[in-house]
Amino acid sequence: MKANATTSSVKFSAEPEPEAEAEVSPSSPSISALEALSVHLISGLGLGLALLLANNVYSVNLVSHPSLTLLLISVIECPIVILLYSRHRKNREECSYLKAVGRGLVGLPVGALVNSLGAIALGAPVGTQYFLTTIYWSLMMSLFTIVPAVSVFGSSWKDWQRIFAQTNCRPIGSLDFMICLPAHGAIIGAWLGAWPMPLDWERPWNGQFV
Repeated sequence: MKANATTSSVKFSAEPEPEAEAEVSPSSPSISALEALSVHLISGLGLGLALLLANNVYSVNLVSHPSLTLLLISVIECPIVILLYSRHRKNREECSYLKAVGRGLVGLPVGALVNSLGAIALGAPVGTQYFLTTIYWSLMMSLFTIVPAVSVFGSSWKDWQRIFAQTNCRPIGSLDFMICLPAHGAIIGAWLGAWPMPLDWERPWNGQFV
């Protein structure tokens, strides 16, 4: 009787737990909080560099020439975001670095379309005067919301649901928070920035888009 109990306990202990197996799996990389912070810092430096170039080199800013400034931000920030986040791609055995970069490039216009439709649905003006501004804003928003998730997770619906919807389970680990925090921050920041605009409707940044 004791021998059977000992044998069964040995067999039970020899079987790996699914959670532990998932943690050490090379197809599910985990990064430290310092690595996630460094990704955010580099992305922030790219954003600051774009604004610095726009102001000092091209003499434009988001108030006087929003279209050109947003385009410059998107051009500089695009390679930084895609190259950084593609390094932390999931399923590295099946997805190469170049494939992750390709997914990010494809996700950029798709995310821009989603963001532009959302902006128009929430009241963004539709017309030739504001068309370029809306497109360039949507590209910039796509870089902070859709592109990181596409580069890391591809089209995995389970991961997307965990990152954005948070219905069945919440983000876990530094990698998830590295993606969901900037995405939610960009959406909330854009909404808070647009909400008080009617209070200063005659200001230059409301109606003088170029």
